[in-house]
Amino acid sequence: MPAEDTNTRAWQIYGRRQLARAYVPPVPDRLDWTPWAGVGPGAEVFGDLTGRRVLDIGSGAGHHAVHLAQAHGAHVTGIELSPTQHERAVCAHAGVDGVEFVHADVTEYLAGAEPFDAAYAIGTLAFIDPHRSLSALRDGLRPGAPLILSLLHTDLHGRGPSTEVAPREQMILLRDDPPLPTQMWVLAPQLWENLLTEYGFRVDAIDLFPHPDESASVVQQLIRARRLPDRPAHVSSRLRSTRAPAAHAAVGVGAILLGQQGILLGRHRRGTLELPGVH
Repeated sequence: MPAEDTNTRAWQIYGRRQLARAYVPPVPDRLDWTPWAGVGPGAEVFGDLTGRRVLDIGSGAGHHAVHLAQAHGAHVTGIELSPTQHERAVCAHAGVDGVEFVHADVTEYLAGAEPFDAAYAIGTLAFIDPHRSLSALRDGLRPGAPLILSLLHTDLHGRGPSTEVAPREQMILLRDDPPLPTQMWVLAPQLWENLLTEYGFRVDAIDLFPHPDESASVVQQLIRARRLPDRPAHVSSRLRSTRAPAAHAAVGVGAILLGQQGILLGRHRRGTLELPGVH
């Protein structure tokens, strides 16, 4: 079974179990990016959200979307592929001002939606092929819009991130129920940065947050990125003229630095990689 089909089935079963329990997570007082309350930053990583259109990717039971609408004045669209997870959100929070819940695939939804001012995913983007999701988010966000991603880095068994862009089996754990197998893209921070850069984002920061209990191996990574502006159309040459060009001179100095880890490159503010040098 394809990885994303496995995940769709798992989250549908998960939502059905939570509906049977009538479990509704409370709307938090603070937006937490990790499973551990108070660890790491909160919603301030977005900047001012008042009146902004924000996309919650994999919104689940909807409690994070409601928090951003009520505490920060955002207009939040919670997008959820699992019908049972979507049902949980609608049953608990239908009619909340500033929030709408949509049952759809995020990539298909963004193809026809007005671009958003910000987007985020708390633990959910790792269940979607990043080549598919990041391409859609590039087109679905306004230039300069923040994209905040909370992702698994090291799991319960101490297994760290992958060094290749491929999914692997991870389990969703539920009390009193068998675990649900999923396929997740658990990638090293550098891989996420490379992918985001490839699809038109600038990565501002990647932070790792270990479990507050030092005996636990779980580590969560938080990626703060921003959608780059559209590049201007390339002009291949100047207009022809009979006038001589103005005299000018420019000197550039570049360096190729080799080490055991490869060639040293710098990240330009526009997202490109360059050799270190000056003019």
